[in-house]
Amino acid sequence: MRRWYGLDEVPQDWGRSVVTIGVFDGVHRGHQTVVGRAARLAADLGLPSVVITFDPHPDEVVRPGSHPPLLASGARRAALLGELGADAVMVIPFTLELSRMGPDEFVQSVLVDRLHAAHVIVGEDFRFGHRAKGDVPLLRELGEKYDFEAEGVPLLADGDTISSTAIRAALADGRVEDAAHELGRPHRVEGVVVRGHQRGRGLGFPTANVESVPHTAIPADGVYAGFLVCDSERYPDARWPAAISIGTNPTFEGVARTVEAYALDRDDLDLYGEHVAVDFVSRIRGMLKFDSIDALIEEMNHDVAVAREATSR
Repeated sequence: MRRWYGLDEVPQDWGRSVVTIGVFDGVHRGHQTVVGRAARLAADLGLPSVVITFDPHPDEVVRPGSHPPLLASGARRAALLGELGADAVMVIPFTLELSRMGPDEFVQSVLVDRLHAAHVIVGEDFRFGHRAKGDVPLLRELGEKYDFEAEGVPLLADGDTISSTAIRAALADGRVEDAAHELGRPHRVEGVVVRGHQRGRGLGFPTANVESVPHTAIPADGVYAGFLVCDSERYPDARWPAAISIGTNPTFEGVARTVEAYALDRDDLDLYGEHVAVDFVSRIRGMLKFDSIDALIEEMNHDVAVAREATSR
C-alpha cells in the first residue's frame, strides 16, 4: 500500500482511481462498510482505490481546543485502511486555508486534478468545503461537471448506525466491550514505555507505563483485562495477556493519570523505550483506594486471575 502525505506526493502519472474521503477515526465498522465498498468497486473496474483522510482532526483547526479523543493513531488508521483493501492512503494536512476552500475548488484540486477520480464513495453524512456547505447531492452534481460518479453509503453494520462519538462515550464510561463491538476489534492505546515510580515491580507486578499519543481516547479509570502488544527487534510480534490499570494510583496519593499494563506471569521484560500497544478486552473493576498494601496485593491477585480468564477465551 502506498502512503502519501499531501497532494504533492501523488505521482505525476497517476491515472484514474476510486476515491473515498473521511476522517475515519477508529476505522469502525461503519467506516469499514464505506472503504470496503470502494475497494470492491475499484477491483471490479481494475482501478486503484485511494483513501483520503486528514491530520490534524478538522475540529481542532476549525474550533481550536475541541480536538476529540482519537480512536486510532494516524499510523494505525493507515494500516487498518490498507487491510480493508486501500491501494493508497493520502493524509492531507488540514489547515485553515483548506477549511476555507469552497466545495467546487476542493473537488477540482484534490479529486480531479490530482487523483483523476472515476468514482467517489463517501459516508452518506459526508460534508466538505467551507462551512461544510458540500454534501452528497452536491458531490453528485460536481461529479457530472468533472466526469466522475459519486455515491453516499450509510455507516451501517448489522442494521445499526455506527458512530465514533458513541464509541468515545462508551470508552469514557469504561464500556470497552461495547466499544470493541462497534469498532470490530478491541480498542487500542499506543505509546512509548517510560519509567514510572516502579511500585508495581516492588509489589510483584511489574508494569509497563505507557505514555500515550496526544489526544488518545483513554478508557475510564479502572482495571481492565487485555493484551500488551509489542513488535520490535527485541520482541517481534509479541502479544501478552495483561491486566491493565488506568488512573492516578489513589492508594499512593497519585496525581498524574497513567496507563499501566502488567504482562501476566512476565517479570523478565525490558520494555523501556519500546513502542507498545494495549488492547482492551473487558473491564474488571473501577479504581479503588486501599487501606493497606496487603489489601492492594490481594486485590491485584484477584484482578490477575480475572484477566487470565478473560484473555483465555
